[in-house]
Amino acid sequence: MSAIEALKDRYPGAVTFKFGDSSALSSALVSLVRSGRKVATCSALSDYETGEPRPVVGRRDIVLAWDGSPEFVIETVEVVQCSFEEVTEAMALAEGENDDLEGWRKDHRDYFERNGGFSYEMQLVWERFVLLEDLAPKS
Repeated sequence: MSAIEALKDRYPGAVTFKFGDSSALSSALVSLVRSGRKVATCSALSDYETGEPRPVVGRRDIVLAWDGSPEFVIETVEVVQCSFEEVTEAMALAEGENDDLEGWRKDHRDYFERNGGFSYEMQLVWERFVLLEDLAPKS
């Protein structure tokens, strides 16, 4: 049984996903979660049109490193659907990547432009999560 299969047995219904759109960004975001600074994430609503399940409160997810190895398990505790321009500073800061809303807007606009398109009216699915289990090898 693979590590991911074993985790799915422990966390029934868990979905796997990777943060970011590159190895470097994924690694940086994983580090932010581990540090406690990143407690939220968002994605374009259109990303869920391919059948990927939308986050719901109580769902547990297995976050993967860029290479596909499991990093940790998180649980969704809040979900908000809103337009890009409706994201508040508190929501942006919970993502842990920027020091203010303007920095979040710039970085996320760049991200969405790289990944399917951007508009200020685009709908986002924003979720707050808690870290349940860190799967990093113990030293």
